[in-house]
Amino acid sequence: MNREHAGRMSLKKQIPVVLAAFMITFILAFGMFGIGSSAVSNKNAVAVSNSPSASVSSTSQAQSGQSQIDQLQNLITQYQQREQQYQQREQQLQNQLSTVQSNLDQANSLLQQYQRLVQALVDRGVIRVDQQGRIFLP
Repeated sequence: MNREHAGRMSLKKQIPVVLAAFMITFILAFGMFGIGSSAVSNKNAVAVSNSPSASVSSTSQAQSGQSQIDQLQNLITQYQQREQQYQQREQQLQNQLSTVQSNLDQANSLLQQYQRLVQALVDRGVIRVDQQGRIFLP
């Protein structure tokens, strides 16, 4: 019986709280409805498109838009110049790579000639080469 009594007491405490919440919600909704209907029915309001600030605003927006276009075109020009510089630098590096590759090919050819010469001298007995690569005369 105590539980049943405690449940009723708790329910009795909740009823005023719920009623207060509904009252506050109703008052706020009524206020918002009143303000909205007042704004809609106001005949003294100036249409946005007819107001002087709208034409100033559209002119300033057009100027701002043109300014942004000019800035973007300037950026495009800068990027194109930078790309051209990168392409020139790439061409320079390709030329240097080609020169280095040619020098490497010449060095490899010369190394092969020296290897053939040393092998010919070893084959004829003119020199002797040990395991560490030291050269001895017999």
